[in-house]
Amino acid sequence: MSYLFTSESVSEGHPDKISDQISDAIIDNFLAFDPNAKVACETLVTTGQVILAGEVNSSTYLDVQKIARDVINRVGYTKSEYMFDGSSCGVLSAIHEQSPDINQGVDRSEPEEQGAGDQGMMFGYATKETSNFIPLGLDLSHRLLKELAALRRENDQITYLRPDSKAQVTIQYSDDNTPEKIVAIVVSTQHDEFDEEQDMLEKIKKDIVEILIPRVKAQLPENIQNLFNDDILYHINPTGKFVIGGPHGDTGLTGRKIIVDTYGGKGAHGGGAFSGKDPSKVDRSAAYATRHIAKNLVAAGISDEVLVQVSYAIGVAKPMGLYVNTYGTANVDLTDGEIAKKIEKLFDMRPYAIENRLKLRNPIYEETAAYGHMGRENEVITKTFIAPDKASITLDVELFTWEKLDYIDQIKKEFGL
Repeated sequence: MSYLFTSESVSEGHPDKISDQISDAIIDNFLAFDPNAKVACETLVTTGQVILAGEVNSSTYLDVQKIARDVINRVGYTKSEYMFDGSSCGVLSAIHEQSPDINQGVDRSEPEEQGAGDQGMMFGYATKETSNFIPLGLDLSHRLLKELAALRRENDQITYLRPDSKAQVTIQYSDDNTPEKIVAIVVSTQHDEFDEEQDMLEKIKKDIVEILIPRVKAQLPENIQNLFNDDILYHINPTGKFVIGGPHGDTGLTGRKIIVDTYGGKGAHGGGAFSGKDPSKVDRSAAYATRHIAKNLVAAGISDEVLVQVSYAIGVAKPMGLYVNTYGTANVDLTDGEIAKKIEKLFDMRPYAIENRLKLRNPIYEETAAYGHMGRENEVITKTFIAPDKASITLDVELFTWEKLDYIDQIKKEFGL
């Protein structure tokens, strides 16, 4: 019997995502001027106020207030009527030096023996149901909000949009886990004041269904386009008016959207957030490394779906263990435990090795902090950073290295395919 599965996303203007983007912008600036920086940065945003807190071990000094304001303005909070804007909000920094008790467990005289920045378990997941190997409902939710943000910035076809929004997509699957159709789409978007509330609801729903949905659909391959149908249940701003939003409507915190950041509720999550953490924190780096493994396994044809887990002890380089679950979809005559043993031969999961393999000591993190860390496009871009003394540095950096399909041949050779 068929079943339903739902995933959600939130926009770059959602208060939690503003916090994530500020924290990761601070990480990027530290890494740009000091690639060996150790940083953990948390951000809170609320009405007219940003609070930064965390620990840093670095040789560089940054104007964190300016970094926060630049992010807020880029996202689109530029008007005083939003009760939160980058030019006038207060920014309080309580960032201090990292505890030497933690640092002594990470740094080693031999770099390759660098210890894990914390204990814990991290998960990576991949599925063949989309071309970018993430669950379809999550992929569509991200796409809806990216396109909604593009429409907001164009300010042409839809002129009343404000930055805060959420989307949710429900997919019907067959017994063999194949997407059959889209059952429901929920979109809630912040907007300007309307003269008449009834006219407002009708206008927003019409624009979402007739402008946003076709633009998203046009980006998709034919097999996914065919899942759209006339029976989709649309809930567009189902509570009605949504003028008060962003940090004025809801306080935001770094790390509160970890399921949006990963796999939309499929697979698993170890519980540790990503944003605001330099790559010595395995919450982040090992989650990227396990995603890299999972994606390459599915792309190589080892299984149609896979979950990979790794675990660490704080200060210890070698992982406690590697676990693989193919959910019964393996295309090789091996147990999941046997698959895990082969994977251990191919991927060095010590923290220093992960940092090097995925080029994680580069300023590549602000781009991850909205619309998901997984399923994104691997590309090289140029970024410029300016220090408080006006010194600048321009770097070519490779984004989303964990999305590269660069181990397929090695995996096929190891598995005799």
